[in-house]
Amino acid sequence: MPLYESIFIARQDISSAQAEALAETFTGIITENGGQVKKTEYWGLRNLTYRIRKNRKGHYVLFNLDSPSAAVLEMERVMKINEDIIRVMTVKVDELEEGPSAVLSSRGERDDRGPRGGDRDGRGGDRGERRPRRDYDDRDQGEEV
Repeated sequence: MPLYESIFIARQDISSAQAEALAETFTGIITENGGQVKKTEYWGLRNLTYRIRKNRKGHYVLFNLDSPSAAVLEMERVMKINEDIIRVMTVKVDELEEGPSAVLSSRGERDDRGPRGGDRDGRGGDRGERRPRRDYDDRDQGEEV
């Protein structure tokens, strides 16, 4: 069977539980029509690049599908009818990605950076060291005071 990746964006004013319930509904449509959902990822409430139907944010959900094209078309048809779905994109792929997607793996890297803070030069925290203050009133001479 063909392999697909499908992403939908749900409205910002529904809860995350409702977004996951929508994902379960669409999973049911795929399985009823002879397909399989290999992976479902809820990416959370994220900012949109531009407004879509007066929404600035949306709940993102990714599916990895192994199903016939008729099942995918039926799922997309139901998604387009649903008022809570603001955008859908389905792409046929050669192979499905194993493990977490790039969005979830980048979220983990962001958490590994450590606490915020530090100087402009990249050194951590306040170490009691002060950089010399520049006085730019004497720019003509090129001297630091």
